Amino acid sequence: MSLQTPEVSVRKLQTALHAKAKAEPCCRFYSLWDKVFRDDVLREAWRRCRANGGAAGADGVGFADIEAEGRERWLGNLQQELRAGQYRPQPLLRVWIPKSSGGQRPLGIPTIRDRVVQAAAILVLGPIFEADLLEEQYGFRPGRDAKMALRQVVHHLQRQRRTEIVDADLSDYFNTIPHGALMKCVARRIADGRILSIIKRWLTTPVVERIGRATSQSNEARRTRRGTPQGGVVSPLLANLYFRRFLLGWQRARPSVREAAAIVNYADDFVICCKPGVGLAAMATMRALMARLGLQVNDRKTRLARLPEERFDFLGYTVGRFYSKDGKPYLGTAPSKKAIQRVMRRIHDETSRRWLGKTIESRIVEVNRVLRGWCGYFNQGPVRDAYEKLAWYTQRRLQRWLARKHKKPGSGSRQYPHELLYGKLGLYRPTVPARSLPRAKAR
Repeated sequence: MSLQTPEVSVRKLQTALHAKAKAEPCCRFYSLWDKVFRDDVLREAWRRCRANGGAAGADGVGFADIEAEGRERWLGNLQQELRAGQYRPQPLLRVWIPKSSGGQRPLGIPTIRDRVVQAAAILVLGPIFEADLLEEQYGFRPGRDAKMALRQVVHHLQRQRRTEIVDADLSDYFNTIPHGALMKCVARRIADGRILSIIKRWLTTPVVERIGRATSQSNEARRTRRGTPQGGVVSPLLANLYFRRFLLGWQRARPSVREAAAIVNYADDFVICCKPGVGLAAMATMRALMARLGLQVNDRKTRLARLPEERFDFLGYTVGRFYSKDGKPYLGTAPSKKAIQRVMRRIHDETSRRWLGKTIESRIVEVNRVLRGWCGYFNQGPVRDAYEKLAWYTQRRLQRWLARKHKKPGSGSRQYPHELLYGKLGLYRPTVPARSLPRAKAR
């Protein structure tokens, strides 16, 4: 009997699949479905979904409900469904989340049952396609993250002198990916018909939306044959696969453009870093390739930024010219105004009147979680001003919240001084490290 944990045995499976895909770029995998419902794969998929948390889907079944019934029994029933070929995806629950640029973005939330199956599929398929993804791609990949993509952009600016930036934006990328072309990307590596069939089903799953007591169901994805639902566990991998098509097309572009420009991509965000004088040609090439792929460039948000005179925003940071303590200019990054405004809105929400019935300890926990997460990401470049502004705003919001909670007059600054907040109550204070963070080398 094996004493390996599911995490260890799944990692061995992934290593073998990745090695095979890497060694044989033309290899197609014919027998994968039985690996998706392996006991260790399903357990590891459950563990990861449970760690991520999240709300219940359209069926209203949450993680706590499954654990109350019995997780082992639930996983056993799901495994039997998959083995017998009886598994069918359930409708997605549509919710709307605010976009940083204004408006709202639709999010399709799968049921927990579908999340676990998608996570199991990703555990098997991810290592295969990871062997094919390109250096320019940083989103949703092991060992890579958004800050690495950002450092790569700075590397192009500082070391390669690629100071013309095509700041590109695609109109609703996830929801406009053509199903037919996307499935060709998948089938290039996957020949298992059961895997291909279930991916098609995930792409065309109906959407349920609740407005008050009314419930409506639609299936625009099946009608238009486009889109991979944001919120699905499998969607990031599929989005990466389709964006790879654009990058391969770029490699075949005119040498004069290709050799003088470099792309940095994270999910549906990307910039093209160009040598001076090449930006307009690179933008035209990008537009032509996107049109061939059936994707639409957002003309209103796509522009050419010429540094150092101009700046642009990428992955929450503003990239452009800044000045050191001794007044010397340099090209670097700092948290963007939008990123600062977003985190302040979150702090505002966590200290609003609706939480007056909660304890101050619970508010401090939530506020600290927001602050630590934000500062953990926004810790590159000149961050002191942003940290001080955020600390002051958080302190004032909590003082006002405490005054309202205890029905004290005024703003609460005298009754609840910052010594109390940062001392006894343990409020986290954003602080610039005494030593600069080590520079991560661009890949």
